[in-house]
Amino acid sequence: MKDLCFLSASEIAKGVIAGEFSCEDVAKSLIARADEFEKTVKAWEFLDKDFVLQKAIDADDQRKLGRPTGPLHGVPIGIKDIFGTNDMPTRCGTNLVGGAHTKNDAQVVTSLRNSGGLIMGKTVTTEFAYFDPGKTTNPHDETRTPGGSSSGSAAAVASYMCPVAIGSQTNGSVLRPASYCGVIGYKPTYGLVSRKGVLKQSHLLDHIGIFARTIEDIALISREIYGQDQEDISTIPYAASNIIDVCKEEPPFDPKFVFFKTSKWKNVDKESVKIFESFIKKYSKYIEVVDAPSYFDDIFRYHQIIHETDMAYAFSDYYKKSKNKLGKKLVEAIERGMKYKSQEYVEACENQSYYYKLFHEVFHDYHAVLTPATTGAAPKGLKQTGSPEFCTIWTYLGMPALSLPLLEDKNGMPLGIQIVGEKFDDSRLLRTSNWLINKVKGTNKNDN
Repeated sequence: MKDLCFLSASEIAKGVIAGEFSCEDVAKSLIARADEFEKTVKAWEFLDKDFVLQKAIDADDQRKLGRPTGPLHGVPIGIKDIFGTNDMPTRCGTNLVGGAHTKNDAQVVTSLRNSGGLIMGKTVTTEFAYFDPGKTTNPHDETRTPGGSSSGSAAAVASYMCPVAIGSQTNGSVLRPASYCGVIGYKPTYGLVSRKGVLKQSHLLDHIGIFARTIEDIALISREIYGQDQEDISTIPYAASNIIDVCKEEPPFDPKFVFFKTSKWKNVDKESVKIFESFIKKYSKYIEVVDAPSYFDDIFRYHQIIHETDMAYAFSDYYKKSKNKLGKKLVEAIERGMKYKSQEYVEACENQSYYYKLFHEVFHDYHAVLTPATTGAAPKGLKQTGSPEFCTIWTYLGMPALSLPLLEDKNGMPLGIQIVGEKFDDSRLLRTSNWLINKVKGTNKNDN
């Protein structure tokens, strides 16, 4: 059997229940992996190895005693350090918070624990989940950014220090680091996952996200964290009991994709343009390139208005008391947010649903949208986290999206392709994503 740190969350869950190995065995393997790579990758804000090991032993004892076990029993999970945890500090990427333990777990953390998940530690975030970077490096090249703001979550999964991790996205904070680090990043439809107990940037734009190395693991975690929450009024009921089976099914017929370059295509670096165009040509049987709707350009402005206005409100106390201790980019965004007119904000909010109604007709003819996830592979340097511009449209519209690690540049750096689906059609989008991954893997295998 391969080293346990390389197993997927689904393999760990099945192996533990089958008695093939223990939760303690898994924890020891991941701790050994962290001992080897954490000094370079710096993915963890909080990782108490003795605590993790004891939790794993407790999980084994629970199973031996015949007590109920959940579908994630003993599966180690990384949690972005903006999610409240009652047994670990939450620092939000800043010294201003103080790292206090929150009284209650975030709802997502509660759901994962109730399903048997072992919260392994807190992963690094950029300051207040915005653009000012943390300490994390890219696992493929320590001189490059891992992306942000869910930097540590992506890097921990990419470096096999945990099989899955939780992050968040208000613009491109899940899909961008997933693309740069070469893992799968998933942003569900707005309203499927509660944000209770999570640092708030924008009620209208904040999404919870998942990092994993397989679509099955994405489905496994999604099934446990989807759900309506009375304390997050955006959430709705969503039936997901069969999501794992659905994601692994073969589609009744081959999917058809539409590829949008958008006006941001000019910002993709030259090498990546060639890589994407080669991909489109290779799979032209399934992909049609179409001009993006003209109103897409308005979305970037509307997203910025909502995002920065909401941040100006959410972080007003920190700005008033400690402006000189906040990152430059965060301060600039807050100050812009203070200047928007109420009419601009209302217009930006109202057009979210209006533009989606215009756009969703695309799915009468196509199963999913394809676009770049980023402007290229992870940039050199650790003082910035890259651009989220290829995620902005889909975040604003609240649509489900994934970054799939299907491509790489001449240096072997990962380059994600983004796949976007219709709202509340997440299960089918996961199935389509799995089909595309298998199609590309099969083609590459045949090419070799």
